[in-house]
Amino acid sequence: MPLLQGKTGIVFGVANKRSIAWAIAQALAREGMRLAFTYQGERLKANVEELCAALPDSLILPCDVTSDAEIDAVFKEVGDKFGGLDALVHSVAFAPREDLENDFVNTSREGFKTAHDISAYSLVGLTRAALPLFEKSGSGAVLALTYYGAEKAVEGYNLMGVAKASLEATIRYLAANLGPKNIRVNAISAGPVNTLAARGIKGFTGMLKHHAERAPLRRNVELEEIANAALFLISSMSAGITGEVMFVDGGYNIIGL
Repeated sequence: MPLLQGKTGIVFGVANKRSIAWAIAQALAREGMRLAFTYQGERLKANVEELCAALPDSLILPCDVTSDAEIDAVFKEVGDKFGGLDALVHSVAFAPREDLENDFVNTSREGFKTAHDISAYSLVGLTRAALPLFEKSGSGAVLALTYYGAEKAVEGYNLMGVAKASLEATIRYLAANLGPKNIRVNAISAGPVNTLAARGIKGFTGMLKHHAERAPLRRNVELEEIANAALFLISSMSAGITGEVMFVDGGYNIIGL
C-alpha cells in the first residue's frame, strides 16, 4: 500500500514544473496523497492547472497569502471537499527586487514588511487556518522551505535571508505550540536549485557553481532529492520529529573553509 494512501494535503507555491513545491507534490501524490493546490493571479493559474491535470481528484484554488479572507476561503473549500487535512506544504517567499539587489543597509521599510509578511507570517496564517482540519484528521504535518542564507550572510540573498531567519524561528514556535495537538512543523533547507524564484537572486549562477565546488558531495542537489526528504518529513516515518530544519544541500552547511 502506498505510504500516504487515504491522506490529504495542500501545497502552496507551485509556479511551474521546476518548482520545489511541484517536485514535493509529485512525491506525495506518488505515495497516494490527494492534493489541493493554490495559485496567485491568472498568470500562474494556467501553469498549475496544466501540471495538476494528471493528478486524480486534485483541487486548485486561488490564494493571496497576504489576505486572511482568501486564506479562510481556501481552507473552507478544502474542508468541504476533503473533510480533514493531513499535510500543508509552504513554499512561498517574496522580497522586492530592489531590496534583494541593493546593499542590505538600504533595505526599505516597506520591502522589509512585505518580505516578512509573505515569506514568514504567511506560515502562521496558513497553519492557523488549517488547524481545524488537522484536528479532524487527528494529526498534521506542516513543511516549509528555507535556505542557508537564514543562518549565514550570503551575498545577494540580503533581505530574503532575514525573512527566512524569521521563518525558521516561526517554525520552532509553531512546533512548540502545536505539538500537544499532534501537529508537527518542520522545514527543509535546500541547496540552490534553478527555480523561477532563485533566478531573481543576483549572482545566482555563480552561487550554483560555488556550491557544487565546495559541497562535500561536489555537486548541486536535485529536485527529487529535496522531494524525497519532504516525503519523509510529512509521512509517519518522521513521527518523532518536529521543530527541525533538515539540510538537503550535499553537506554544504557543514563546511567552514
